[in-house]
Amino acid sequence: MTYRERPSTVAGATAWTRVADGADAWILPDGCMDLIWDGTTLVTAGPDTGPHLSAAPVGTVFSALRFAPGTGAALVGTPADAVRDQRVPIEELWGRAEVEATVDRLQREDPVAVLEDVAARRRRATAPDPLVAEVVRLSEAGRPVAEIADTVGIGERQLHRRSLAAFGYGPKVLGRILRLQRALALARGGAPLAAAAADAGYADQAHLSREVRTLGGASLRELAG
Repeated sequence: MTYRERPSTVAGATAWTRVADGADAWILPDGCMDLIWDGTTLVTAGPDTGPHLSAAPVGTVFSALRFAPGTGAALVGTPADAVRDQRVPIEELWGRAEVEATVDRLQREDPVAVLEDVAARRRRATAPDPLVAEVVRLSEAGRPVAEIADTVGIGERQLHRRSLAAFGYGPKVLGRILRLQRALALARGGAPLAAAAADAGYADQAHLSREVRTLGGASLRELAG
């Protein structure tokens, strides 16, 4: 498998490409949503709550944008929880004329550049939820739900509803997913597993291992290697 990514021209997004080698690829929850073009179909990948198996024939070229947590729903045009743990063809979400025009361009032009152009245009037409960035920051810091709600100035029930729409799940699950990604990044960067667990806010390495198994479906050493 050949995978490459770069910062997107769309603020807060990452542009990525992957050429399938025929092997199954496990995608871990990261709090993000994606727009993915495989040369034939444009889909949105909703936020995952567990590992997602991606299988494709050898040589399939994927071109995509990955949107930072809480930013993809407005650009795609659907509440994040409506596509949670799903890969949804974009024609189910966008108007026919926009889909046909986008697919035509994807077939004729650089796909990543087209996706960036479409996302930038849709961003100009939407108003981002001002709470998103603060909820992400506080969730990454491991703050409890009550404290997050108090800090952003809304009740816990309203926070949960707005989090479902923006992230696909409530702030508690979001915090678990972001913490897992932080720990794996530390481990893949060379940190000892015990140190990665401590620095990411886990009680100990065993706690991290349990979360990896629950959210990632594999052992800590398999995913950190």
